[in-house]
Amino acid sequence: MDPQASAHAAALWTGLHLILLLVLSVLVTRQRRKHHIEIGDGGVPALNQAIRAFGNATEYVPAALIGLAVLALASAMPLLIHLIGFMLLTGRVMHAAGLSRSTGVSWLRTAGVLATWIAYIALAAALLFYAVP
Repeated sequence: MDPQASAHAAALWTGLHLILLLVLSVLVTRQRRKHHIEIGDGGVPALNQAIRAFGNATEYVPAALIGLAVLALASAMPLLIHLIGFMLLTGRVMHAAGLSRSTGVSWLRTAGVLATWIAYIALAAALLFYAVP
């Protein structure tokens, strides 16, 4: 197996997740400018939702990207990296979309969290598998 293929797969998902984080960051900035709020959420629900969507992504994405990079270093199958990267990105987009629409329980937020957790479980299992020589 070509070790570069694993690195290319990890690079793809890292790039896509960085774009997601940038988009979520821009949404926070737009709300801040719209409501003239520099710090905190100013009690504005839309800004609070944007902050939480970005914050939640920043809580989950970095550790997963580190895991994908380690899988690439371990020469994991590119397909495995793609599956985990896709599941994580799908989960994060669904969660952010659900949180942007409602602060309450929503099927998008629930599905997004489940997809993220499944990606985390798959990533942890794959890392443990590749850790054994």
